[in-house]
Amino acid sequence: MVDLKQLIREVPDFPKPGILFYDITTLLKDPHGLHSLICDLAAHYEDNRPDVVVGIEARGFVFGPTIAFRLGVGFIPVRKPNKLPAETARVTYDLEYGTDSLEIHKDAVQPGQRVLITDDLLATGGTALATVQLVETLGGKVSGLAFVIELEFLKGRGRLNGYDVFSLLKYSK
Repeated sequence: MVDLKQLIREVPDFPKPGILFYDITTLLKDPHGLHSLICDLAAHYEDNRPDVVVGIEARGFVFGPTIAFRLGVGFIPVRKPNKLPAETARVTYDLEYGTDSLEIHKDAVQPGQRVLITDDLLATGGTALATVQLVETLGGKVSGLAFVIELEFLKGRGRLNGYDVFSLLKYSK
Protein backbone atom coordinates (compact mmCIF):
# COMPACT_ATOMS: atom_id res chain seq x y z
CA MET A 1 0.00 0.00 0.00
CA VAL A 2 1.33 3.43 -0.97
CA ASP A 3 1.36 6.14 1.71
CA LEU A 4 0.00 8.98 -0.42
CA LYS A 5 0.64 11.67 2.19
CA GLN A 6 4.35 10.86 2.03
CA LEU A 7 4.27 11.72 -1.69
CA ILE A 8 2.80 15.19 -1.17
CA ARG A 9 5.26 18.06 -0.82
CA GLU A 10 4.41 20.60 1.87
CA VAL A 11 5.40 24.14 0.88
CA PRO A 12 5.28 26.70 3.70
CA ASP A 13 4.28 30.32 3.05
CA PHE A 14 2.77 29.67 -0.39
CA PRO A 15 0.96 31.43 -1.97
CA LYS A 16 1.33 33.87 0.93
CA PRO A 17 2.89 33.93 4.41
CA GLY A 18 1.18 31.68 6.94
CA ILE A 19 -0.27 29.27 4.36
CA LEU A 20 0.96 25.67 4.17
CA PHE A 21 0.44 24.50 0.58
CA TYR A 22 0.00 20.78 -0.15
CA ASP A 23 1.65 20.26 -3.55
CA ILE A 24 0.28 17.16 -5.29
CA THR A 25 2.63 17.41 -8.30
CA THR A 26 5.09 15.20 -6.43
CA LEU A 27 2.35 12.57 -5.99
CA LEU A 28 1.32 12.82 -9.65
CA LYS A 29 4.83 12.10 -10.93
CA ASP A 30 5.10 8.92 -8.86
CA PRO A 31 3.66 6.05 -10.94
CA HIS A 32 2.68 3.91 -7.95
CA GLY A 33 1.21 6.86 -6.08
CA LEU A 34 -0.81 8.03 -9.08
CA HIS A 35 -2.08 4.52 -9.75
CA SER A 36 -3.07 4.03 -6.12
CA LEU A 37 -4.77 7.43 -6.00
CA ILE A 38 -6.94 6.81 -9.06
CA CYS A 39 -7.78 3.23 -8.06
CA ASP A 40 -8.74 4.27 -4.52
CA LEU A 41 -10.94 7.15 -5.70
CA ALA A 42 -12.68 5.02 -8.33
CA ALA A 43 -13.13 2.07 -5.96
CA HIS A 44 -15.24 4.18 -3.64
CA TYR A 45 -17.84 4.48 -6.43
CA GLU A 46 -17.77 0.95 -7.85
CA ASP A 47 -20.97 -0.01 -6.02
CA ASN A 48 -22.62 3.36 -6.60
CA ARG A 49 -21.49 3.99 -10.15
CA PRO A 50 -22.38 7.39 -11.63
CA ASP A 51 -23.54 7.88 -15.21
CA VAL A 52 -20.88 10.53 -15.80
CA VAL A 53 -17.95 12.20 -14.03
CA VAL A 54 -17.55 16.00 -13.90
CA GLY A 55 -14.10 17.50 -13.35
CA ILE A 56 -13.56 21.05 -12.12
CA GLU A 57 -10.88 23.12 -13.88
CA ALA A 58 -8.01 22.57 -13.69
CA ARG A 59 -6.93 19.68 -11.50
CA GLY A 60 -10.30 17.99 -11.77
CA PHE A 61 -9.20 17.47 -15.39
CA VAL A 62 -6.36 15.27 -14.13
CA PHE A 63 -8.50 13.03 -11.93
CA GLY A 64 -11.93 13.15 -13.56
CA PRO A 65 -11.13 11.47 -16.88
CA THR A 66 -9.06 8.74 -15.27
CA ILE A 67 -11.78 7.97 -12.72
CA ALA A 68 -14.38 8.02 -15.51
CA PHE A 69 -12.23 5.61 -17.51
CA ARG A 70 -11.90 3.25 -14.53
CA LEU A 71 -15.67 3.34 -13.97
CA GLY A 72 -16.52 2.96 -17.67
CA VAL A 73 -18.42 6.26 -17.90
CA GLY A 74 -17.99 9.59 -19.69
CA PHE A 75 -16.30 12.80 -18.55
CA ILE A 76 -17.57 16.40 -18.55
CA PRO A 77 -15.37 19.46 -17.92
CA VAL A 78 -16.49 22.43 -15.82
CA ARG A 79 -14.47 25.45 -16.91
CA LYS A 80 -13.72 29.06 -16.16
CA PRO A 81 -15.85 31.48 -18.24
CA ASN A 82 -15.49 31.72 -22.02
CA LYS A 83 -13.47 28.50 -22.45
CA LEU A 84 -16.24 26.23 -23.75
CA PRO A 85 -17.26 26.57 -27.40
CA ALA A 86 -21.00 25.83 -27.28
CA GLU A 87 -23.90 27.30 -25.28
CA THR A 88 -23.19 27.22 -21.54
CA ALA A 89 -24.82 27.50 -18.16
CA ARG A 90 -22.93 29.70 -15.69
CA VAL A 91 -22.83 30.09 -11.94
CA THR A 92 -21.11 32.91 -10.06
CA TYR A 93 -20.06 32.34 -6.48
CA ASP A 94 -18.37 34.24 -3.68
CA LEU A 95 -14.71 33.99 -2.83
CA GLU A 96 -12.98 35.35 0.25
CA TYR A 97 -12.28 38.58 -1.66
CA GLY A 98 -14.57 38.86 -4.68
CA THR A 99 -16.36 36.42 -6.93
CA ASP A 100 -15.59 33.77 -9.53
CA SER A 101 -17.63 31.91 -12.15
CA LEU A 102 -17.78 28.44 -13.67
CA GLU A 103 -19.47 27.17 -16.82
CA ILE A 104 -20.66 23.87 -18.25
CA HIS A 105 -22.14 23.09 -21.66
CA LYS A 106 -25.92 23.24 -21.43
CA ASP A 107 -26.23 19.85 -23.13
CA ALA A 108 -23.51 18.15 -21.04
CA VAL A 109 -25.72 16.67 -18.32
CA GLN A 110 -29.05 15.06 -19.10
CA PRO A 111 -31.99 15.30 -16.67
CA GLY A 112 -31.81 12.52 -14.11
CA GLN A 113 -28.20 11.57 -14.84
CA ARG A 114 -26.18 10.55 -11.80
CA VAL A 115 -23.09 12.77 -11.65
CA LEU A 116 -19.85 12.35 -9.70
CA ILE A 117 -17.99 15.66 -9.21
CA THR A 118 -14.19 15.48 -8.86
CA ASP A 119 -11.46 17.90 -7.86
CA ASP A 120 -8.10 17.84 -6.14
CA LEU A 121 -8.98 19.82 -3.02
CA LEU A 122 -11.90 20.48 -0.71
CA ALA A 123 -11.14 23.67 1.22
CA THR A 124 -14.02 26.08 1.88
CA GLY A 125 -16.37 24.22 -0.45
CA GLY A 126 -17.34 27.21 -2.60
CA THR A 127 -16.15 25.83 -5.92
CA ALA A 128 -17.64 22.40 -5.22
CA LEU A 129 -21.00 23.91 -4.23
CA ALA A 130 -21.03 26.07 -7.38
CA THR A 131 -20.44 22.93 -9.45
CA VAL A 132 -23.28 21.15 -7.65
CA GLN A 133 -25.52 24.08 -8.57
CA LEU A 134 -24.48 23.85 -12.24
CA VAL A 135 -25.19 20.12 -12.40
CA GLU A 136 -28.55 20.48 -10.67
CA THR A 137 -29.54 23.43 -12.88
CA LEU A 138 -29.22 21.06 -15.84
CA GLY A 139 -31.34 18.43 -14.08
CA GLY A 140 -28.49 16.15 -13.00
CA LYS A 141 -28.44 14.30 -9.69
CA VAL A 142 -25.17 14.62 -7.77
CA SER A 143 -24.30 11.10 -6.65
CA GLY A 144 -21.06 12.14 -4.97
CA LEU A 145 -18.14 14.51 -4.70
CA ALA A 146 -14.61 13.05 -4.72
CA PHE A 147 -11.50 14.89 -3.60
CA VAL A 148 -7.88 13.92 -3.23
CA ILE A 149 -7.32 16.22 -0.24
CA GLU A 150 -9.68 17.72 2.31
CA LEU A 151 -8.56 20.57 4.56
CA GLU A 152 -10.92 19.73 7.42
CA PHE A 153 -10.13 22.89 9.38
CA LEU A 154 -11.71 25.01 6.62
CA LYS A 155 -15.03 23.12 7.06
CA GLY A 156 -15.91 22.92 3.36
CA ARG A 157 -17.75 19.63 3.89
CA GLY A 158 -20.35 21.55 5.92
CA ARG A 159 -21.37 23.48 2.79
CA LEU A 160 -22.07 20.17 1.06
CA ASN A 161 -24.52 18.70 3.58
CA GLY A 162 -26.79 16.11 2.07
CA TYR A 163 -24.21 14.96 -0.50
CA ASP A 164 -21.85 11.98 -0.41
CA VAL A 165 -18.44 13.64 0.08
CA PHE A 166 -15.36 11.43 -0.12
CA SER A 167 -11.77 12.53 0.31
CA LEU A 168 -8.77 10.23 0.34
CA LEU A 169 -6.46 12.40 2.44
CA LYS A 170 -7.50 14.66 5.28
CA TYR A 171 -5.52 17.37 6.98
CA SER A 172 -6.79 18.78 10.25
CA LYS A 173 -4.31 21.69 10.32
